[in-house]
Amino acid sequence: METANEKESMSEQTKPLAEAAPESAPPPPPDGGPTLEALQKELEAAKAQAAEYLDGWQRARADFANYKKRVEKEQAETHQHAAGRIIARYLDVLDDFDRAMKDQPAEGDAAQWAMGISLIYRKFQGILEAEGVTRIEAEGQVFDPQLHEAVTHEDSDDHASGHVIAVLRQGYKLGDRVIRPALVRVAK
Repeated sequence: METANEKESMSEQTKPLAEAAPESAPPPPPDGGPTLEALQKELEAAKAQAAEYLDGWQRARADFANYKKRVEKEQAETHQHAAGRIIARYLDVLDDFDRAMKDQPAEGDAAQWAMGISLIYRKFQGILEAEGVTRIEAEGQVFDPQLHEAVTHEDSDDHASGHVIAVLRQGYKLGDRVIRPALVRVAK
C-alpha cells in the first residue's frame, strides 16, 4: 500500500514532465493509438451520421403525420358516404310526410291524428338536420346541374330563362355533398 508521502512524491515527479511539454502539439500516444486528427475525423463522421439519422427520423415522423391525416380524412369520407346512402333511403319517407302535411285535415277527429303525425314529421326532420342533412333551395333559383335535375323545360312569363319554375321532388345535401338532387321544372 502506498502512503500519502509516496503519492505526493509521485505527483511532484510528474509535474515537471507536464510543465515541460510544449503546448503547441500534443505528444503522440505512447501505445500507437489513434492521433488527435484521426479522432477529430471520427468525430466529424459521427456528427454527420447523427445529422443524417435525425433528418431521416424527422422525415419519417412527417410522413407518419401525413399518413395519419390522410387516413382520418378517408375514414370521415367513408362514414359520410355510408351515412348519405342510408339517409337517402329515408328521404322517400320524408317526401310522403311532405305530401301528407299538405293535405292535413283542419277539423274533426282526423285533425288530432294529423297533429300527432305532424309532430312525428317535425321530429324526423330534426333528426335529419342533426345529422347534417339540409334541403336544397331550388324554387326561383338559377338552374344548377350540380344541385338540380331538370324534368321539363317550359315557357314562363313569371321566371327568367334558366330559372327553376317549380320543385317536383325536394333535393337534399349531407354537409357539402348532394345526396339527392331536386327534381325541377326550368324556364326556357
